[in-house]
Amino acid sequence: MKKYLIASTPILIGVLCLVMKGIIGDEFLPDGTIVEKNFFLIPLSYIFFFSGIVALLFVAMVSVLKKVTIAK
Repeated sequence: MKKYLIASTPILIGVLCLVMKGIIGDEFLPDGTIVEKNFFLIPLSYIFFFSGIVALLFVAMVSVLKKVTIAK
């Protein structure tokens, strides 16, 4: 169970990145342009989501393979 918690940590970090981006927000200048101070958090959250999903799939496949080899 601990291995699934460790593997899902990047997904939680990705959610935190998006929440921080939403809380900090953007700034609109008088001429109508948008200044996004923390735009880097969006692609960073995608990277964390992807790595967390890959880690969870890897851990799940390894645990299934161990159960199959033990059963034989």
